[in-house]
Amino acid sequence: MTTVRADRRTIVPVVAVWAAFLLAHAASTALGWLWPNQPMGDTYLVYEPWSELALSGQGIMGVTEAWVYPPLALAPMVLAQTLVWFSSYSLGWAVLVTMLDIVAFALLVRRGTSRGRLVAGWFWASFVLLLGPIALFRLDAVTVPLAVVGLLLAGAHPRVAGALLGAATWIKVWPAALVAALVVALRSRGHVVVGGAVVSAVIVGVVALAGGAEHLLGFVTTQGERGLQIEAVAATPFLFGLGGAEIYYDQQMLTFQVTGAGVEQTAAVLGPLMAASVIAICALGVWRVHRGSPRARILPPLSLALVVALIVCNKVGSPQFQTWLIAPLVAWFVWDRARASGPALLALATALVTHLVYPVLYDLILVTDTVAITVLALRNALVVMLGIWAVVRLARTPTTLSGGI
Repeated sequence: MTTVRADRRTIVPVVAVWAAFLLAHAASTALGWLWPNQPMGDTYLVYEPWSELALSGQGIMGVTEAWVYPPLALAPMVLAQTLVWFSSYSLGWAVLVTMLDIVAFALLVRRGTSRGRLVAGWFWASFVLLLGPIALFRLDAVTVPLAVVGLLLAGAHPRVAGALLGAATWIKVWPAALVAALVVALRSRGHVVVGGAVVSAVIVGVVALAGGAEHLLGFVTTQGERGLQIEAVAATPFLFGLGGAEIYYDQQMLTFQVTGAGVEQTAAVLGPLMAASVIAICALGVWRVHRGSPRARILPPLSLALVVALIVCNKVGSPQFQTWLIAPLVAWFVWDRARASGPALLALATALVTHLVYPVLYDLILVTDTVAITVLALRNALVVMLGIWAVVRLARTPTTLSGGI
């Protein structure tokens, strides 16, 4: 009888969190068809044509020509195209992302014996629901489960973690922040580097053999040509009229940007500012490691701080960037549950406000409606606050020798 009761105490929470996770994905997928402003637009307007070109042999983005994404980004686009039994490419994409999330979620929750892992599961499910369709219908969604699994395996299998995060970085660059955090905080940092280096060597070799060596790093130069996107944190004052700024649509980058006095100078500063922020945060992490702070206390805020730095100091402020917050916060619950609740709640608020920004209020933002751009400014302020929280928490990690990953 005692065993049955124990099993129930374990099974019921696991079933509940799995149900919430799957329902969140179903609801966010459905909202992709219901909300205005084409929340699934990138899938059928951009990813589908690119994948069709590759499958038809007419052109391989990142190989035959320079691309805004790293070359491995084409893999999930083509894979979604091959899911032919679905009625549309967008639905195939949603199923692909959901399947990847399910694998990562299973590794996270396991049998439900860890309260920290269960709470992390509830956080992930809530984040997907609050962020809405943008949590699924963007390339970033493919990197989230890879990043989650990479962080969860970092302690026991650092080479595998490095390989997964390396692969994710060759899809979208942001997981490099997590690699940096592991290199700073883990004793087995060399294994992480080796895992990432092996995957990178394979990708570089394949692209070079396919004749795409000259376009291998095209995503770096292409991103450098971007202007200041309207959702970017640095664009906020210009939306309120600073420098007589106006919104325009960039046909090459397929995004809305701002133009006006001071915009180019601001955009030019963001790159160096991002680099300086990342270096400073890593230096803070190294200092805490040498001071004897437990690595399990260092790695969560360090990971989050680096990810937020990439968001805040970015010329692009796409709403899907908020999905980057999932991995470090899920890992925070697993490594240090007692201190994860505060930043997690702030991140959930950020997800909800981002959902309002896009797609709900996006058409009003484009005409600089005061209420709409105030909501956008609030979202940006919440992200900045989250970064400050992470940095402060990192700086205040205790200098005890207990704990580790």
